[in-house]
Amino acid sequence: MTVAELVDAGPLAGARMYGTGENPVHRVRIVDELSVLSTVTPHTAVVLIGAAAGGGWAVEMAMRRAWEQAAACVIAPSGGLSAGSGAVLAERLGVTLIFVDEDPLVTAVRVASAASRPEAARTQLVARCATRLAEAGTSARRVLGVLNAELPGTSVAFVDPYGELLAGRAAGAAGHRPRDGGPAPEGRAGGGVLAEVAVPDRDGDALGTLVAGGAARSPGWPSVVRAVLGLAVAPLVAWAAAERLSASRDFVHQESLAERLLARHARPLEEGHGHVPESPLTADGEEPDEVRGRAAALGWAVRGPVTGFLMLPADGVTGAEAAGRAQAVIAATVGEAPVLRRGGGWAGWSAAAPDELAGRLARCVAAMPWPCAAGAGAAAVGLDGVGESLLGAEAAAFVAGPGRVARADRMGPAELLGALPAGVLKAPATVILRPLLAVDKDGSLLETLAAVLDEGGALRAADRLGVHRNTVTARLERVRAAGFDLEDPASRLALQLACHVVLR
Repeated sequence: MTVAELVDAGPLAGARMYGTGENPVHRVRIVDELSVLSTVTPHTAVVLIGAAAGGGWAVEMAMRRAWEQAAACVIAPSGGLSAGSGAVLAERLGVTLIFVDEDPLVTAVRVASAASRPEAARTQLVARCATRLAEAGTSARRVLGVLNAELPGTSVAFVDPYGELLAGRAAGAAGHRPRDGGPAPEGRAGGGVLAEVAVPDRDGDALGTLVAGGAARSPGWPSVVRAVLGLAVAPLVAWAAAERLSASRDFVHQESLAERLLARHARPLEEGHGHVPESPLTADGEEPDEVRGRAAALGWAVRGPVTGFLMLPADGVTGAEAAGRAQAVIAATVGEAPVLRRGGGWAGWSAAAPDELAGRLARCVAAMPWPCAAGAGAAAVGLDGVGESLLGAEAAAFVAGPGRVARADRMGPAELLGALPAGVLKAPATVILRPLLAVDKDGSLLETLAAVLDEGGALRAADRLGVHRNTVTARLERVRAAGFDLEDPASRLALQLACHVVLR
C-alpha cells in the first residue's frame, strides 16, 4: 500500500499529510533516537517518538535523514512542528510527512498490519462501506454521501446517461463521457476517472453511472474503488424503484414533479403561466439537481428528442382518481412518462419518435377504461420545445375523435377545419353558401367546390371525386355564375370553411 492509500482509506485516515504519498510502505520502524535512522531501510514508514519527536529541530533532522535512507514517509505526533513548516519541509525534501493525533505507537501497529497485509486492509474498507451503504437505505443522496466519506481523496458522482449530475460531487465526473458524445465535465487538476460502474433501471437500460474521480495513488486502489461503487448499485436501483412506486400511488405527487420540471426547462404552455424559480443548483454547478434526479429515477426523458402526447376522454372524465388510473394505463402501454392534466385530458412526453409513439398511443386508447382519443405532437429537440409539442398533441387529439390517434405533424387543412365547432358556424356558413345551395339540386356543386379548395386545383379535385377534369371545370363555371369569386383569397378561405361546416 502507498502512503497516500494508508491516509485516504487506511489506518491513517484523518491524519494530515504533506507530500505526494506516492511511495509504497513495506515495513514500519519506531524511532526514538535520531541515530537509529541510519539503520532504516528504503520504503520504511518511520514513526517518531520520544526524543526524535521532541520539537521542530528534531523532526526536521529526522526528515533529512529519512530522505538519505529513501524512507517511505515520516509519521510524527501533532505539535512537534507547525503545519506550515511541515508542508515547506516535505516539499523541499520530497519526503512525505504525516501528523497524527493518536498515540504514535498505536499508529505504528496499525500501519504495520496494513502494510504486511494490504489486501486484508482493502477488504476491511470494502466491508465497512457495505455496512454503511446498507444503513443509508434507498436515498441517492445518502448513498453518495457514504461513498464520498469512505473514499477520501476520491470524488464520486452519480450522473445520468447524458452526464448530468444526479447526486454526489461534480468533480467526480471529470473525464466521464456522456452518452450523447458531449464534452466531459471539467474536473480537478491532476484527477481522472478511477472507476465507472453502470447503474441499470428495472428494464436493464441505463439509469445512470457511478463515476469516481481522483488520482490512482496505488496499483490496487482503482480496483478497491470499483468494488465499493459496485456495492452502491443495489441501493440506487432500490431508490429508483421507490420513487416509481411513490409516483404510481400518488398522481398529484408525480404531476407536481412534472410541472416543476416543465416550468424550469420549457416555455410556458399557457398565456400567463408563471415561471418557477431555477433549481437548487449553485452558481458553480457543484450541487446535484434534485428535480432532475427524481425524474431520472422515474425513467422520464429529460434530455434529447421528446414528443408530447395527450389522451382525451370522450365523456369528460375528471378527478385525481381517474387521472391515477389513466397514469397506470399510460405507463403500461406508452412507457414510463410524466402525466399531467391538460386540455380536459392527460398529457405527457416520451423519448419515442412520433411514429413509434402513435403506435403506443393506439394500444393505450384500446386499454383505457373510458372512450378516449389520443394525439401525438411533433418531435421537439428537448424539454425547451415540449410545450409546442404538447399544444400540437392537444389539437391532434381533438381532431382524432374517440378510439383514434392523430398526429400533429400529419394534420392537413381539412383536419384542422374539421375540428371547428360546426354547431356554432352552421348558420353563417349556410348564409354564405345560400346562392349556391339554391341551384345545387343534387349537392354535386358543393362537393366539387370543397374538393377544389381542399386539393388546390381542378385536376386533383377530379381524381378525388372520380370524375373527368372537364366535369369539374363545368361545375366551377356554375359556381362562379352563382356569384362566387374563387380568385379572391379571403373568399376562398370563407368558402372552404363554409363547405366543411355544411357538408358535415
